[in-house]
Amino acid sequence: PPPPPIFFQAEDVIRSCLLSRGLGEVYKRQGPIIFCASKLGDAIYSIILLLLILISWELFCRVSNISILVIPPPSAVGLVLWDGLSEGYLWVHIWVTSAEMVLGLLIGCSFGFLSGLFLGENKFLRELLWPYILASQVIPKLALGPLFIIWFGFGMTSTVIITALICFFPLLENTLTGIQYIPTEKRELFRMLGATRLQTLLKLKIPHGLPTILAGVRVSVVLALIGAVVGEFLSGQEGLGATIIAAQGMMESALMLSLIHISEPTRQEAISYAVF
Repeated sequence: PPPPPIFFQAEDVIRSCLLSRGLGEVYKRQGPIIFCASKLGDAIYSIILLLLILISWELFCRVSNISILVIPPPSAVGLVLWDGLSEGYLWVHIWVTSAEMVLGLLIGCSFGFLSGLFLGENKFLRELLWPYILASQVIPKLALGPLFIIWFGFGMTSTVIITALICFFPLLENTLTGIQYIPTEKRELFRMLGATRLQTLLKLKIPHGLPTILAGVRVSVVLALIGAVVGEFLSGQEGLGATIIAAQGMMESALMLSLIHISEPTRQEAISYAVF
């Protein structure tokens, strides 16, 4: 029997993600099984390289007798990380940073996507507003942090707004680019079939520009983590960024490195939530 429709939807999403990373042709040529096997082999080599780096780092710290306050060995970082996760005091900060990152990502990407569609379909407003949008990107978003603290106070609100502003522009630009560069023959085909402007947008422009849009989402996810953590440096009372600042004051290098290590799974969690 033919696969259920959900299979085709999942395969289309995977193909779109691979196209946004420049791997679509490899996926088509090798097929899904061979492609996944080759990627698994690459992952094994990456794990071996990581183990070699960790072993070299541990040996360097033990042989050189360097202070643990300057460069802690991986064993000390892992012990601090295990204690924080097992005792539970790090989970609160992980949840706060994840919530700020996901909220800022969703708000920024939603406004960026809708604004990109709106400007892409309205030439007059695009030519009118685009210079001001570009000029607004020159302003460092973190420089607006003190103003946000005055307007919205300390805590999650200011951090979410900073994160949303950072995530807004990449998706706006990629959405605008993705729906504008459509092959002429496809446009003419939809026009000959009598498609309305909305039908052309929903059934031609957005599907055709999906790889570019997903590339913008991937960039926004990385920027969302940066915005959330650095926003906590300025106004956070909880979260990974606020804990890093507290660890800096106590000269806890192992705790700071463990928190930096936690931020990578946090980013992957946001990628899975936002894209898939």
